[in-house]
Amino acid sequence: MKANVRTILKMRSVTSLLFVLVLFLLVGLVNPDFLKPSNLLLTINSSVVFTLLSVGIAFPIITGEIDVSVGAVMGLSAAVSATMIRDGQPWVLAVVASILIGIACGYFNGFGLMYLGIPSIIITLGTNGIVRGLIYVYTDGKWVENLPFEYKCLSQATTLGISNFYLVAILIAIVGTLIIRKSKAGKYYYAVGDNISGSVLIGIPVKKTKISAFVLSSVFASLAGLVYVSRIGFVTPTAGMGYEMKAIAACVLGGVSLSGGVGTLIGASLGAIIMSSVGRILVFLKFSSDYDGTITGILLISIVVVDALIQKYNAEKTRRIRLLAKTSEGGASNEKSY
Repeated sequence: MKANVRTILKMRSVTSLLFVLVLFLLVGLVNPDFLKPSNLLLTINSSVVFTLLSVGIAFPIITGEIDVSVGAVMGLSAAVSATMIRDGQPWVLAVVASILIGIACGYFNGFGLMYLGIPSIIITLGTNGIVRGLIYVYTDGKWVENLPFEYKCLSQATTLGISNFYLVAILIAIVGTLIIRKSKAGKYYYAVGDNISGSVLIGIPVKKTKISAFVLSSVFASLAGLVYVSRIGFVTPTAGMGYEMKAIAACVLGGVSLSGGVGTLIGASLGAIIMSSVGRILVFLKFSSDYDGTITGILLISIVVVDALIQKYNAEKTRRIRLLAKTSEGGASNEKSY
Protein backbone atom coordinates (compact mmCIF):
# COMPACT_ATOMS: atom_id res chain seq x y z
CA MET A 1 0.00 0.00 0.00
CA LYS A 2 2.85 2.36 0.94
CA ALA A 3 4.72 1.58 -2.27
CA ASN A 4 1.52 2.08 -4.25
CA VAL A 5 1.02 5.58 -2.79
CA ARG A 6 4.62 6.49 -3.58
CA THR A 7 4.16 5.29 -7.14
CA ILE A 8 1.00 7.39 -7.54
CA LEU A 9 2.75 10.46 -6.14
CA LYS A 10 5.68 10.03 -8.49
CA MET A 11 3.51 9.39 -11.52
CA ARG A 12 1.26 12.39 -10.86
CA SER A 13 4.18 14.79 -10.44
CA VAL A 14 5.84 13.53 -13.61
CA THR A 15 2.52 13.68 -15.47
CA SER A 16 2.07 17.30 -14.38
CA LEU A 17 5.50 18.22 -15.70
CA LEU A 18 4.87 16.42 -18.99
CA PHE A 19 1.50 18.17 -19.30
CA VAL A 20 3.19 21.57 -18.96
CA LEU A 21 5.79 20.69 -21.59
CA VAL A 22 3.28 19.23 -24.06
CA LEU A 23 0.88 22.16 -23.59
CA PHE A 24 3.61 24.71 -24.24
CA LEU A 25 4.86 22.77 -27.28
CA LEU A 26 1.37 22.54 -28.78
CA VAL A 27 0.78 26.26 -28.35
CA GLY A 28 4.25 26.86 -29.79
CA LEU A 29 3.35 24.88 -32.90
CA VAL A 30 0.36 27.15 -33.49
CA ASN A 31 2.24 30.34 -32.61
CA PRO A 32 6.06 29.99 -32.43
CA ASP A 33 6.32 33.33 -30.61
CA PHE A 34 4.95 31.61 -27.50
CA LEU A 35 8.16 29.57 -27.17
CA LYS A 36 10.43 32.59 -27.23
CA PRO A 37 12.57 32.63 -24.05
CA SER A 38 11.32 36.10 -23.12
CA ASN A 39 7.69 34.95 -23.22
CA LEU A 40 8.36 31.70 -21.34
CA LEU A 41 10.16 33.63 -18.62
CA LEU A 42 7.29 36.10 -18.42
CA THR A 43 4.81 33.21 -18.17
CA ILE A 44 6.77 31.57 -15.36
CA ASN A 45 7.40 34.82 -13.48
CA SER A 46 3.74 35.81 -13.64
CA SER A 47 2.74 32.57 -11.90
CA VAL A 48 4.46 33.37 -8.59
CA VAL A 49 1.27 34.52 -6.81
CA PHE A 50 -0.67 31.41 -7.87
CA THR A 51 2.32 29.25 -6.97
CA LEU A 52 2.27 30.50 -3.37
CA LEU A 53 -1.52 30.12 -3.16
CA SER A 54 -1.43 26.61 -4.65
CA VAL A 55 1.40 25.40 -2.43
CA GLY A 56 -0.45 26.67 0.64
CA ILE A 57 -3.88 25.32 -0.24
CA ALA A 58 -2.31 21.92 -0.99
CA PHE A 59 -1.95 21.29 2.77
CA PRO A 60 -5.67 21.21 3.65
CA ILE A 61 -6.48 19.38 0.40
CA ILE A 62 -3.93 16.67 1.22
CA THR A 63 -5.63 16.24 4.61
CA GLY A 64 -8.96 15.73 2.84
CA GLU A 65 -10.34 19.24 3.36
CA ILE A 66 -10.82 22.37 1.23
CA ASP A 67 -10.08 26.08 1.74
CA VAL A 68 -11.98 28.64 -0.33
CA SER A 69 -10.91 31.62 1.78
CA VAL A 70 -7.35 32.02 0.49
CA GLY A 71 -8.26 34.63 -2.12
CA ALA A 72 -9.87 36.86 0.51
CA VAL A 73 -7.01 36.32 2.99
CA MET A 74 -4.57 37.28 0.25
CA GLY A 75 -6.62 40.42 -0.48
CA LEU A 76 -6.76 41.51 3.17
CA SER A 77 -3.03 40.90 3.67
CA ALA A 78 -2.31 42.87 0.51
CA ALA A 79 -4.51 45.78 1.61
CA VAL A 80 -3.06 45.95 5.14
CA SER A 81 0.58 45.61 4.07
CA ALA A 82 0.16 48.10 1.20
CA THR A 83 -1.42 50.67 3.53
CA MET A 84 1.35 50.26 6.11
CA ILE A 85 4.10 50.56 3.51
CA ARG A 86 2.44 53.56 1.87
CA ASP A 87 2.15 55.30 5.24
CA GLY A 88 5.86 54.87 5.92
CA GLN A 89 5.75 51.94 8.33
CA PRO A 90 8.79 49.60 8.30
CA TRP A 91 8.43 46.86 5.71
CA VAL A 92 9.21 44.25 8.35
CA LEU A 93 6.14 45.29 10.34
CA ALA A 94 4.01 45.02 7.19
CA VAL A 95 5.29 41.49 6.60
CA VAL A 96 4.68 40.50 10.24
CA ALA A 97 1.17 41.98 10.13
CA SER A 98 0.36 40.01 6.97
CA ILE A 99 1.63 36.75 8.45
CA LEU A 100 -0.37 37.34 11.65
CA ILE A 101 -3.48 37.87 9.52
CA GLY A 102 -2.79 34.53 7.85
CA ILE A 103 -2.27 32.74 11.16
CA ALA A 104 -5.48 34.20 12.61
CA CYS A 105 -7.61 33.32 9.58
CA GLY A 106 -6.11 29.85 9.29
CA TYR A 107 -6.62 29.07 12.97
CA PHE A 108 -10.19 30.35 12.78
CA ASN A 109 -10.88 27.94 9.90
CA GLY A 110 -9.18 25.02 11.64
CA PHE A 111 -10.90 25.70 14.96
CA GLY A 112 -14.30 25.89 13.29
CA LEU A 113 -13.68 22.57 11.56
CA MET A 114 -12.15 20.55 14.39
CA TYR A 115 -13.85 21.99 17.50
CA LEU A 116 -17.19 23.23 16.19
CA GLY A 117 -17.70 20.49 13.62
CA ILE A 118 -18.35 22.90 10.75
CA PRO A 119 -17.47 21.36 7.33
CA SER A 120 -14.39 22.97 5.81
CA ILE A 121 -16.26 24.21 2.73
CA ILE A 122 -18.75 26.05 4.98
CA ILE A 123 -16.31 27.54 7.50
CA THR A 124 -13.90 28.74 4.80
CA LEU A 125 -16.76 30.11 2.71
CA GLY A 126 -17.91 32.03 5.77
CA THR A 127 -14.38 33.28 6.39
CA ASN A 128 -14.22 34.37 2.77
CA GLY A 129 -17.32 36.52 3.24
CA ILE A 130 -16.15 37.97 6.56
CA VAL A 131 -12.70 38.85 5.26
CA ARG A 132 -14.11 40.36 2.07
CA GLY A 133 -16.26 42.62 4.21
CA LEU A 134 -13.23 43.59 6.31
CA ILE A 135 -11.32 44.56 3.17
CA TYR A 136 -14.05 46.99 2.12
CA VAL A 137 -14.26 48.44 5.63
CA TYR A 138 -10.47 48.76 5.96
CA THR A 139 -9.98 50.41 2.56
CA ASP A 140 -13.29 52.32 2.66
CA GLY A 141 -13.95 50.75 -0.74
CA LYS A 142 -11.02 52.63 -2.28
CA TRP A 143 -7.80 51.58 -3.97
CA VAL A 144 -4.56 51.56 -2.00
CA GLU A 145 -2.08 53.38 -4.23
CA ASN A 146 1.09 55.52 -4.21
CA LEU A 147 3.37 52.80 -2.87
CA PRO A 148 7.12 53.48 -2.59
CA PHE A 149 9.01 52.84 -5.82
CA GLU A 150 11.56 50.72 -3.94
CA TYR A 151 8.93 48.20 -2.83
CA LYS A 152 7.49 47.88 -6.32
CA CYS A 153 11.00 47.25 -7.63
CA LEU A 154 11.37 44.13 -5.47
CA SER A 155 9.30 42.10 -7.93
CA GLN A 156 11.60 43.17 -10.77
CA ALA A 157 14.69 41.54 -9.25
CA THR A 158 15.69 38.46 -11.25
CA THR A 159 18.34 35.76 -11.45
CA LEU A 160 19.04 34.53 -14.99
CA GLY A 161 15.78 36.16 -16.04
CA ILE A 162 13.69 34.34 -13.44
CA SER A 163 11.98 36.37 -10.72
CA ASN A 164 13.66 36.02 -7.33
CA PHE A 165 10.19 35.80 -5.81
CA TYR A 166 9.45 32.79 -8.03
CA LEU A 167 12.78 31.13 -7.20
CA VAL A 168 12.00 31.47 -3.49
CA ALA A 169 8.49 30.08 -4.04
CA ILE A 170 9.86 27.05 -5.90
CA LEU A 171 12.53 26.51 -3.27
CA ILE A 172 9.81 26.51 -0.61
CA ALA A 173 7.80 23.99 -2.67
CA ILE A 174 10.80 21.67 -3.05
CA VAL A 175 11.88 21.86 0.59
CA GLY A 176 8.26 21.59 1.74
CA THR A 177 7.73 18.48 -0.37
CA LEU A 178 10.82 16.84 1.13
CA ILE A 179 9.73 17.73 4.66
CA ILE A 180 6.14 16.47 4.45
CA ARG A 181 7.18 13.28 2.64
CA LYS A 182 10.22 12.41 4.74
CA SER A 183 9.57 13.78 8.24
CA LYS A 184 7.33 12.07 10.78
CA ALA A 185 5.18 15.16 11.35
CA GLY A 186 4.96 15.80 7.61
CA LYS A 187 3.64 12.32 6.93
CA TYR A 188 0.76 13.03 9.30
CA TYR A 189 -0.86 15.17 6.59
CA TYR A 190 -0.95 12.23 4.18
CA ALA A 191 -2.04 9.77 6.84
CA VAL A 192 -4.95 11.96 7.99
CA GLY A 193 -6.05 12.56 4.41
CA ASP A 194 -5.81 8.88 3.48
CA ASN A 195 -7.53 7.38 6.54
CA ILE A 196 -8.63 9.65 9.37
CA SER A 197 -10.09 6.81 11.47
CA GLY A 198 -6.89 4.82 11.23
CA SER A 199 -4.88 7.94 12.08
CA VAL A 200 -6.85 8.39 15.30
CA LEU A 201 -6.30 4.74 16.25
CA ILE A 202 -2.51 4.93 15.88
CA GLY A 203 -2.28 8.16 17.87
CA ILE A 204 -1.75 10.79 15.18
CA PRO A 205 -2.80 14.26 16.46
CA VAL A 206 -5.54 14.76 13.88
CA LYS A 207 -6.81 18.07 15.28
CA LYS A 208 -3.38 19.68 15.38
CA THR A 209 -2.54 18.35 11.94
CA LYS A 210 -5.66 19.73 10.27
CA ILE A 211 -5.51 23.07 12.09
CA SER A 212 -1.85 23.49 11.10
CA ALA A 213 -2.81 22.70 7.49
CA PHE A 214 -5.28 25.59 7.45
CA VAL A 215 -2.80 27.91 9.17
CA LEU A 216 -0.17 27.11 6.53
CA SER A 217 -2.73 27.65 3.77
CA SER A 218 -3.60 31.12 5.05
CA VAL A 219 0.02 32.09 5.77
CA PHE A 220 0.97 31.24 2.19
CA ALA A 221 -2.01 33.31 1.05
CA SER A 222 -0.64 36.22 3.10
CA LEU A 223 2.77 35.82 1.46
CA ALA A 224 1.03 35.80 -1.91
CA GLY A 225 -0.60 39.09 -0.91
CA LEU A 226 2.80 40.66 -0.19
CA VAL A 227 4.13 39.55 -3.57
CA TYR A 228 0.93 40.72 -5.27
CA VAL A 229 1.38 44.24 -3.88
CA SER A 230 4.95 44.42 -5.16
CA ARG A 231 4.03 43.11 -8.62
CA ILE A 232 0.86 45.13 -9.21
CA GLY A 233 1.80 48.27 -7.29
CA PHE A 234 -1.69 48.91 -5.92
CA VAL A 235 -4.53 47.05 -4.21
CA THR A 236 -8.24 47.13 -5.03
CA PRO A 237 -11.03 46.00 -2.66
CA THR A 238 -11.58 43.01 -4.96
CA ALA A 239 -7.94 41.87 -4.91
CA GLY A 240 -7.67 38.08 -4.91
CA MET A 241 -11.33 37.50 -5.74
CA GLY A 242 -11.71 34.18 -7.57
CA TYR A 243 -8.07 33.24 -7.03
CA GLU A 244 -9.05 30.37 -4.73
CA MET A 245 -10.73 28.49 -7.58
CA LYS A 246 -7.64 28.73 -9.77
CA ALA A 247 -5.46 27.64 -6.85
CA ILE A 248 -7.64 24.58 -6.22
CA ALA A 249 -7.64 23.75 -9.93
CA ALA A 250 -3.85 24.15 -10.00
CA CYS A 251 -3.47 21.72 -7.10
CA VAL A 252 -5.65 19.03 -8.66
CA LEU A 253 -4.06 19.55 -12.06
CA GLY A 254 -0.70 19.15 -10.31
CA GLY A 255 -1.68 15.78 -8.87
CA VAL A 256 -3.13 16.72 -5.47
CA SER A 257 -6.21 14.56 -4.98
CA LEU A 258 -9.37 16.21 -3.64
CA SER A 259 -10.02 12.94 -1.80
CA GLY A 260 -6.93 13.57 0.31
CA GLY A 261 -3.77 11.62 1.04
CA VAL A 262 -2.11 12.15 -2.34
CA GLY A 263 -0.12 14.99 -3.88
CA THR A 264 3.03 17.08 -3.62
CA LEU A 265 3.77 20.77 -3.26
CA ILE A 266 5.96 20.58 -6.36
CA GLY A 267 3.03 19.20 -8.33
CA ALA A 268 0.86 22.06 -7.06
CA SER A 269 3.45 24.59 -8.23
CA LEU A 270 3.50 23.01 -11.69
CA GLY A 271 -0.27 23.21 -11.83
CA ALA A 272 0.02 26.89 -10.92
CA ILE A 273 2.10 27.53 -14.04
CA ILE A 274 -0.61 25.97 -16.19
CA MET A 275 -3.47 27.87 -14.58
CA SER A 276 -1.68 31.23 -14.62
CA SER A 277 -0.74 30.80 -18.28
CA VAL A 278 -4.30 30.19 -19.52
CA GLY A 279 -4.86 33.86 -20.32
CA ARG A 280 -1.58 34.19 -22.22
CA ILE A 281 -2.22 30.98 -24.14
CA LEU A 282 -5.62 32.26 -25.27
CA VAL A 283 -4.01 35.46 -26.57
CA PHE A 284 -1.37 33.54 -28.51
CA LEU A 285 -4.07 31.28 -29.96
CA LYS A 286 -5.96 34.39 -31.14
CA PHE A 287 -8.81 33.94 -28.66
CA SER A 288 -10.18 36.64 -26.39
CA SER A 289 -8.77 36.57 -22.86
CA ASP A 290 -12.39 37.00 -21.71
CA TYR A 291 -12.65 33.21 -21.99
CA ASP A 292 -10.09 32.82 -19.17
CA GLY A 293 -12.77 32.20 -16.52
CA THR A 294 -14.68 29.80 -18.77
CA ILE A 295 -11.57 27.75 -19.54
CA THR A 296 -10.64 27.69 -15.86
CA GLY A 297 -14.10 26.36 -14.98
CA ILE A 298 -13.95 23.69 -17.67
CA LEU A 299 -10.48 22.63 -16.53
CA LEU A 300 -11.59 22.46 -12.90
CA ILE A 301 -14.60 20.26 -13.69
CA SER A 302 -12.56 18.06 -16.04
CA ILE A 303 -9.73 17.40 -13.63
CA VAL A 304 -12.13 16.71 -10.75
CA VAL A 305 -13.89 14.11 -12.92
CA VAL A 306 -10.55 12.56 -13.90
CA ASP A 307 -9.43 12.57 -10.26
CA ALA A 308 -12.65 10.80 -9.24
CA LEU A 309 -12.12 8.17 -11.95
CA ILE A 310 -8.54 7.60 -10.78
CA GLN A 311 -9.71 7.19 -7.18
CA LYS A 312 -12.42 4.76 -8.28
CA TYR A 313 -9.90 2.74 -10.29
CA ASN A 314 -7.43 2.59 -7.39
CA ALA A 315 -10.18 1.59 -4.94
CA GLU A 316 -11.36 -1.19 -7.26
CA LYS A 317 -7.79 -2.38 -7.77
CA THR A 318 -7.17 -2.47 -4.01
CA ARG A 319 -10.44 -4.36 -3.47
CA ARG A 320 -9.44 -6.99 -6.04
CA ILE A 321 -6.00 -7.43 -4.50
CA ARG A 322 -7.51 -7.93 -1.04
CA LEU A 323 -10.10 -10.35 -2.41
CA LEU A 324 -7.36 -12.32 -4.19
CA ALA A 325 -5.30 -12.40 -0.99
CA LYS A 326 -8.27 -13.71 1.03
CA THR A 327 -8.96 -16.33 -1.64
CA SER A 328 -5.33 -17.47 -1.52
CA GLU A 329 -5.39 -17.67 2.28
CA GLY A 330 -8.60 -19.70 2.14
CA GLY A 331 -7.06 -22.13 -0.33
CA ALA A 332 -3.97 -22.54 1.82
CA SER A 333 -6.11 -23.26 4.91
CA ASN A 334 -8.07 -25.93 3.04
CA GLU A 335 -4.86 -27.64 1.94
CA LYS A 336 -3.61 -27.76 5.54
CA SER A 337 -6.87 -29.31 6.74
CA TYR A 338 -6.34 -32.19 4.37
